[in-house]
Amino acid sequence: MINIQNLLRNNIKDLKPYSSARDEYSGSIGTFLDANENSIGSVPEGDYNRYPDPLQIKVKEKLSKIKNLNIQNIFIGNGSDEAIDLLIRAFCEPGADNILIMPPTYGMYKVAADINNVDVIETPLNEGFNISTESVKSSVNEKTKLIFICSPNNPSGNILDKDPIISILELFNGLVIIDEAYIDFAERKSWITELMNYSNLVVLQTFSKAWGLANLRVGMAFAHKDIIAVLNKIKYPYNVNGVSQSLILKALEHEADKDNFVKILKSERDKLLNGLNSLDYVKKVFPSDANFLLAKVNGAVDIYNYLLSKNIIVRNRSNMIHCKECLRFTVGTEEENRNLIEALKSYGAER
Repeated sequence: MINIQNLLRNNIKDLKPYSSARDEYSGSIGTFLDANENSIGSVPEGDYNRYPDPLQIKVKEKLSKIKNLNIQNIFIGNGSDEAIDLLIRAFCEPGADNILIMPPTYGMYKVAADINNVDVIETPLNEGFNISTESVKSSVNEKTKLIFICSPNNPSGNILDKDPIISILELFNGLVIIDEAYIDFAERKSWITELMNYSNLVVLQTFSKAWGLANLRVGMAFAHKDIIAVLNKIKYPYNVNGVSQSLILKALEHEADKDNFVKILKSERDKLLNGLNSLDYVKKVFPSDANFLLAKVNGAVDIYNYLLSKNIIVRNRSNMIHCKECLRFTVGTEEENRNLIEALKSYGAER
């Protein structure tokens, strides 16, 4: 059992959090004259003049049933990026502590650390995009507070092997954060099922991908209740707006629709894989457990620019380790994927 208090920065331990009006009174009925809101109404028309629930209780209650967790183990944030930033701010002393990341990986871990003046140890994945356990063990030092693991990984798309992660969870005395933004597209179960076994485990998920709600900016963190309590202590008072909360509640009533989206996208992913593999200048398409494919090509910059001229926008990931000459293709609709392959065939014919 990890002692969360021993990991926390001293100023966070001693912090007296801001108490908002909705923290002091959370009822929904009454004459509300406590928060200096506009009592007349909203511009434009609509019921937007009251502050939202700062702890998103209704959303957490629905999620708790879906995830089979207590609401004390759930944090709702302004995207999962908020949870990433809060974890670094809470547990890493600026100019002293460090985090460990495993490139190629999601760029916000390093950005959030840089903003908070926290050093970053980079221990790359191997060429098969899996964890080099011994490299991680040898890279960690007494100032390492957080290890970030992206699985399914971005940009490679693969689920990372389980055994190295278990080894890290058991040996590391800090927090291990597993970012599961794309877990709905994978066959393997979420690490949420391991939360009761590892008090230092934090699992991040999002409504931006499978749920199709990227515009709402709502993410989730699941962890031991003491970790969640810290995140709630230091977050901004009203970090998730009421409109987003309302729409998330509606979405959670339609989990079957999300599952259907996933089924369709996985089918289209297979078609896109076949289409890319049919092109002679595509050298390799990496296995994917996400809603995108990473492909090694001949002439990534030229292909990227050619597609851009056709108003097809993809990501050039060639500047990342193990990703030289690689493009990342999000799985689109059937028509979008067909247009992409046709454009790529045209490029091949013209070169």
